[in-house]
Amino acid sequence: MPNTKSAERRVRSSARKESRNTAVISKVKTLEKSYLKLLQGGKKDEAASALKVAISALDKAAKAGVIKKETVDRKKSRLSIQLKKAAAPAAAK
Repeated sequence: MPNTKSAERRVRSSARKESRNTAVISKVKTLEKSYLKLLQGGKKDEAASALKVAISALDKAAKAGVIKKETVDRKKSRLSIQLKKAAAPAAAK
């Protein structure tokens, strides 16, 4: 229980930030999962557009400070590599 007015304000502020961060992280994870589902289903064109949406959401999360920039860069790299790997066998045929 907060003892001062400033502590009460910090509790309210922390609750607001926590709910925003949770919502943003949940949205990012959902977009990543939908992208991976499309990729596994063999829908490369749709997966490419889903990747753009996921990358945009990741960048916005980094800009807001919800996710660290380095984490976002790593996730974007790994997701992009997966799309390239899925597209590579089709190009070889």
